[in-house]
Amino acid sequence: MRSGITALLFALTLASAFASPTDDEQLDARVHALSHELRCVVCQNQTLADSQADLAVDLRRQIREQMRAGKSDAAVKDFLVQRYGDFVLYKPPLKPVTLLLWFGPLLLLVIVAAAIVSNRRRASPSTAPLGEADRQRLDALLDRSPESPQ
Repeated sequence: MRSGITALLFALTLASAFASPTDDEQLDARVHALSHELRCVVCQNQTLADSQADLAVDLRRQIREQMRAGKSDAAVKDFLVQRYGDFVLYKPPLKPVTLLLWFGPLLLLVIVAAAIVSNRRRASPSTAPLGEADRQRLDALLDRSPESPQ
């Protein structure tokens, strides 16, 4: 009897290993794929799939529930964008509200480069020759310095 139960369990395990993916596995794959397209609003530098923040775990659960209810990926994204804004998308759409997200790093780079160039121009020494009055003042200062022999 024991060997019959063991054989039956082995056969069921073997059959489930070769069976087509279940609905839960397909749902897991959809949730995982969509989670990679969304940004964790807590970590901000990780995808929703990679983050272990409590909010990220909760959002993945909400995504799963919405998908299980039959909503499309686009509908789930729309729900999250309405709730958290375009920032939740790793690739936000190009529109007036998201221009800073798209071009902010480039703008910052241009500002820093302009500041560096401006500072270098101001810091460059003057190459104009000394006038006679400036030369006399310099000579007087050098004659009074403690290093010069008296």
